[in-house]
Amino acid sequence: MANETLQLRDRVAIVTGGSRGIGRAVVDRLAEMGAKIVVNYVRDSAAADAAVASARSKRVEALAVHADISKLGDAERLINETVQRFKRIDILICNAGIWEGAAVEEISEALWDRTMDVNLKGTWTVCRAAIPVMKQQRSGRIVIVSSTAGQRGEANVSNYAASKGGQISFTKSLAPELAPFGINVNAVAPGWVDTELNIAVFADRDRLDAVNRTIPLGRVATADDIACPIVFLCSDWARHITGEILNVNGGSVLCG
Repeated sequence: MANETLQLRDRVAIVTGGSRGIGRAVVDRLAEMGAKIVVNYVRDSAAADAAVASARSKRVEALAVHADISKLGDAERLINETVQRFKRIDILICNAGIWEGAAVEEISEALWDRTMDVNLKGTWTVCRAAIPVMKQQRSGRIVIVSSTAGQRGEANVSNYAASKGGQISFTKSLAPELAPFGINVNAVAPGWVDTELNIAVFADRDRLDAVNRTIPLGRVATADDIACPIVFLCSDWARHITGEILNVNGGSVLCG
């Protein structure tokens, strides 16, 4: 019984930014649980194809959809192509994001806009496009990948922190709005994660050691450390959880 309620067999899942990092780990874990997968990507078609191949190797249906979710039209096309192929949407993982910052007086207007467009607007566009489908179904799971930076702020990446804080407020707003339709909306807030987004940071061994010392569990998270809690939030085990910001940071930031 327990295994059945944790399974996601034949549910349809969209993962934005699903070709790499946390998104790729989520794709692999969802596929292991039996979900049909839509890998959204914007640049690296080879990586997206590899993610699709990995999902199919687990005997689930999968496809890649190129779409720049910072543009509403692209987000709508992503949702439309998913519905045309699979007839429904059960799970939406809003993972696509960028991390680039500077001292506040050095952040250009272009960088500020790009960060907000991808991280915050891109979350809104796919939710806006997918929610009518979920409402019609009277069911759905939305998980937004935010950050500890959105909870506590973070020096020299105020643009990123602001976008991630916006995602948290968006989560808490959507949860009560969509609960009457059987749609749960939650977020995860990772701390440091060992993905290609942070290659430049962790290339400096002294910097990596310093980061590890700030984490009570003693190490930076892997992408899979974040993916597993995301999959939990998509399962029936989390059916009475909505509006939650789940900290996944090894104890480095303890927000209630």
